Amino acid sequence: MKKLLAVVLAVFWVAAMASVAGAGKKETGKPGIVVTDVSVAKATVDAIDYDKRTVTLKGPEGNTLTLKVDKNAKNFDQVKTGDQVTVEYYESIAVFVTKAGDQPSAAGLDTVQVAPPGQKPAAMVVNTAELTAKVEAIDYKKRTLTLKGPEGNTKTLKIDKSVKKFKNIQQGDDVVVRLTEAVAISVQSPQQ
Repeated sequence: MKKLLAVVLAVFWVAAMASVAGAGKKETGKPGIVVTDVSVAKATVDAIDYDKRTVTLKGPEGNTLTLKVDKNAKNFDQVKTGDQVTVEYYESIAVFVTKAGDQPSAAGLDTVQVAPPGQKPAAMVVNTAELTAKVEAIDYKKRTLTLKGPEGNTKTLKIDKSVKKFKNIQQGDDVVVRLTEAVAISVQSPQQ
């Protein structure tokens, strides 16, 4: 239950951050898009070696994977054979166009939360990165956009036809891209 609450809070936090950031910068008539994806993977602890700090996970198809657990991982001694491991991955990409004016920039924010001592291992990591780039060139016919980043590097992107108001983008506009990734990992005893 705590794992589910942590993931829901992470998703809520990510959505709130995206809407707050977009609310102040988004200009009417300019295109913007938000794409999200959630993936869930489950496995069972098949074997564990506390001395070598390795755990072998068995997936639903019977495939196995042995992982080395970092020495800084908390509560490793609480993991037992038969425990259920769940990994949830959330990704959100928000892109919007603003008026020209600011220099390109890049920023990031990381948040980590772990289970208290004595409980089964659980962790949630949220990473958010934001990049502002200048529109260097536009080809409306080919639907391509060339962006210049904060370090002077350029990248040409193909813009999908689902993006409305593409023709409203102009050379010199700023494009803001925000990528948020959240990963929640939890271990539960089989009876839970």
